[in-house]
Amino acid sequence: MSVSTASAVAADQAVCAPLPVLGRDVTVPLVTGGEVTYAALDYAASAPALQRVWDDVAAYAPYYGSVHRGAGYLSQLSTDLFENARRTVTEFLDCRDGDQVVFTRSTTDSLNLLAAALPAGCQVFVFETEHHAALLPWRDARVTYLDAPRSPRQAVETLKRALAERDPHGPALVCVTGASNVTGELWPVRELAAVAHAHGARIVLDAAQLAPHHPVSVRDLDVDWVAFSGHKLYAPFGSGVLAGRADWLREAEPYLAGGGASRKVTRRTDGGVDVQWHDSAARHEAGSPNVIGAYALASACKALTEAGFDTLVAREQYLVAKVREGLADVPQVRFLSLFGDDAPRVGVLSFVVEGWNSSHFAAALSAEYGIGVRDGLFCAHPLVSTLLGSDPQTQGECGAPEAAPGEKSLNAIRVSFGAGTPDEHVERFVRAVKELVTDGARWNYRTEDGRCVPDRSA
Repeated sequence: MSVSTASAVAADQAVCAPLPVLGRDVTVPLVTGGEVTYAALDYAASAPALQRVWDDVAAYAPYYGSVHRGAGYLSQLSTDLFENARRTVTEFLDCRDGDQVVFTRSTTDSLNLLAAALPAGCQVFVFETEHHAALLPWRDARVTYLDAPRSPRQAVETLKRALAERDPHGPALVCVTGASNVTGELWPVRELAAVAHAHGARIVLDAAQLAPHHPVSVRDLDVDWVAFSGHKLYAPFGSGVLAGRADWLREAEPYLAGGGASRKVTRRTDGGVDVQWHDSAARHEAGSPNVIGAYALASACKALTEAGFDTLVAREQYLVAKVREGLADVPQVRFLSLFGDDAPRVGVLSFVVEGWNSSHFAAALSAEYGIGVRDGLFCAHPLVSTLLGSDPQTQGECGAPEAAPGEKSLNAIRVSFGAGTPDEHVERFVRAVKELVTDGARWNYRTEDGRCVPDRSA
C-alpha cells in the first residue's frame, strides 16, 4: 500500500476497529511529569493478549487438570480441550491430511525440534535475513547461508541457483520467513516452495511474524512445515507450534525423552530398558504439556479467524500507511527495506534517525511519550548489519546497544503493531518522532547496563 492511501482507507475505519486487548487502558508515568495511556508498539516482540483469549482462559482455569493419563473428570475435560486445540490449529493452518501439529514452547523451540529431526546428511539452505531462531538451530547439518536478496524475484533466483548446485541424492531443507521481523516485508513463500520441491528439497516456513497478520495455509503455500509462536499471536503462556509432514518427525528420536512420548517401556534381561515411542505428535511432547498455553493459542486462532483476516489486514495496512505518510516529510528518518518502500509488508517497520543513537531515541519515546518500541538488532544481526551497511562481524546484543547518547550505534529502531492497535497510538508515535527530530529530547539520558535510560540524578 502506498503512503498516499491512508486517507482512502480511513473511510473503512468503522469496520476495522481494533480488537480488544489486555493493557489497552494501562497508564505509565512520564519522566517529565504526569501519566499517559501506554502505547504498545512492540507487537513484533510480543503482542498483547486478546481480551477474548484471556476470558476463555479464565473460564477454563478452575477446570484445569493433567492431560492424557488421568481418569478424573477434570483430567478428561483438559484432555479434550488440549486435543481440540490441536484440531483448531490444524484448521487455522489449513493442514493436509496426515500432517501433524506438535505443541512446543515457541517458534525457536519448533525449529530446534525440526533441526533435531533432520535425516543424516541433510543440507540446509537459509537466507542471512532470517531471525536467529531460524538461522541458528541447524548445527548438526551442512548449512548454506544465502546472501540477502534485494527483491522477491532475486530471492527465488538465489535459491534456485543454490539448490541446483547441491547433491541431488541427499535430503535438503530450505528455511524461510513469511514476513521479516525487521522490515515487515512479505516473502514469496509459494514461489520459494515451488523451487525447493522442484529440486527435491523440503521447506519450513517461519510464520512467527506472518501468522498474526495474514492467513497461513500449509496447503496453499505448499510448505512442508510451518512454525509460529502463541505470544506473537495474542496468546500468552509460552506456547508454539510445529505443523506439517509427519515422516521426518516420526522417524526421529523424540525431541525430549520421558513420559507421554513413550508408548511402552520394558526391562531387558541385561538390566537395561527397551522403549517403544509414539508415532503421533506425542512423540515430541514428553512431559506434562502446557495445556493453558495450547488452549490460549487455539482461542487466538479462533478469534482472528472470526474477526476476518481481510478486515484485519485492511486496518493494519491503513496504520502502516499512516506511519509512512506521517513521516514522509522528515528526511532524518530512513526506513530499512530489502525489497523497496512499496513492497507489501505487515505492521513492522524499522528505521534509523540521523543524528540519533537508536537506544537514546527509543528511551526518549518511552520516558517522554509513553511509547514502547524496540531498538537494537532484533535477533537478526546479519540482516540489520546488511541494511545499515555496517561490518557484519560487529558484535551487538538483540536489544542492548553499547553506544551512549549522542554516539553512533550500529542498531535500529522498530515500531510494530497489529489487531489491537488504536489510531491514537500510531498518531502519538508519529507526532513524537517529529518532535524529537525537531526539538530534541526534553530530558537527559545516560547509559546503564548497556541501555540508555533517563538520568534521574539531575
